[in-house]
Amino acid sequence: MIKYALQCDRGHGFEAWFRDSTAFDSQAAAGEVFCPTCGSTSVRKSVMAPRIGKAPDAEGAFEETTAVAKPSPDQVQLRSQLLELRSVIEASCDHVGPAFAAEARKIHYGESAPRGIYGETSRDEAQALADEGIEVAQIPWVSRGDA
Repeated sequence: MIKYALQCDRGHGFEAWFRDSTAFDSQAAAGEVFCPTCGSTSVRKSVMAPRIGKAPDAEGAFEETTAVAKPSPDQVQLRSQLLELRSVIEASCDHVGPAFAAEARKIHYGESAPRGIYGETSRDEAQALADEGIEVAQIPWVSRGDA
């Protein structure tokens, strides 16, 4: 596994793990790698922090560390705003998980009570919903942890 620092064409930076460098290359070429902030699929590798090895300990084992840059004030503010948005969505909408597309269709066609929902779906399925005139939006879902 390899972790890459990535950047989209709009300047958003993020990280992602890949099986190897060819996995990144093939997924990026197929438009399968996208920016979690804006959804852009025009993504490239960015400058990455080097892996820094320390001297071996008494048992001869090496401890690896990674140099990590401190987030900018804008990144901290954006993360805070996205967490606030997540809280509002969780408090006011129903989580339907992977049944999102099916439930969105039921609501749109009057087969289910109108309400706000959130969940997961593929990019192709989201496009199919939009093509049917069903309003959907992709929202960056930041974790509540420090990561």
